Amino acid sequence: MSLKERITEDMKSAMRSGEKERLGHIRMLQAAIKQREVDERIMLDDAQVTAVLEKMIKQRREAISQFEAGGRADLAAKEITEIALLQGYLPEQLAPAELEALVAAAITESGAATVKDMGKVMALVKARAAGRADMGAVSALIKSKLATA
Repeated sequence: MSLKERITEDMKSAMRSGEKERLGHIRMLQAAIKQREVDERIMLDDAQVTAVLEKMIKQRREAISQFEAGGRADLAAKEITEIALLQGYLPEQLAPAELEALVAAAITESGAATVKDMGKVMALVKARAAGRADMGAVSALIKSKLATA
């Protein structure tokens, strides 16, 4: 079953069980997927749906920091529940040790020596860890490894 089919099935089950909040979040996700399909005139595959999920999670994280800065804990809590739902559709996250090994291999493979070469390393890691790691954390890890090299 593809990721889009799974999302549709989850929407149907949320409708049947009367989970209005969950249903709203899933419909929002489907709308984002459909918007990208219409904009680009393509049918999204699982990798592209994962990219949509990652973008939505990133937006929610940014919103949480803004809401917390503005003293709106209620809205921040709503965003946290949305992130939890969205992350349920992402593949299993890499363990920190696996991520470090992946970054080390990418640094070796690309021949990166300084922080200026970070783009090469990031491209390799992004291709291999798509949907399985927070790219902000990956970026920080690569930067720290290249700064000490």
